[in-house]
Amino acid sequence: QVQLVESGGGLVQAGGSLTLACTASGRTSGVYAMAWFRQAPGKEREFVAAISASGADTHYADSVKGRFTISRDDAENTVTVYLQMNNLKPEDTAVYHCAARRGVVSSWFYEYVYWGQGAQLTVAS
Repeated sequence: QVQLVESGGGLVQAGGSLTLACTASGRTSGVYAMAWFRQAPGKEREFVAAISASGADTHYADSVKGRFTISRDDAENTVTVYLQMNNLKPEDTAVYHCAARRGVVSSWFYEYVYWGQGAQLTVAS
């Protein structure tokens, strides 16, 4: 089992920056691709960014490309994934969820087995 806990959400003005973090604990000594998804009220869950187990391969949704950066820090018993968000827009407002899966990177939410509870990001105009 892998437990994921997000942190770093909050309220930010449009044009501002914020970094979300996701700490994975438990059986993290596997090969896990990690991703961020978001869900705004009344909308479906949306892929944001993903990073491979090695960190060498990253993928972004077109809506965040050039503004968001995903990275990871693998320690002995924990893995932390970051989402650096710049030039934030009101349409970025959502609950951001961290997810993990064994295997290659994917942008499909149903391929991720482990999920965090989510962190709220609100971007004020």
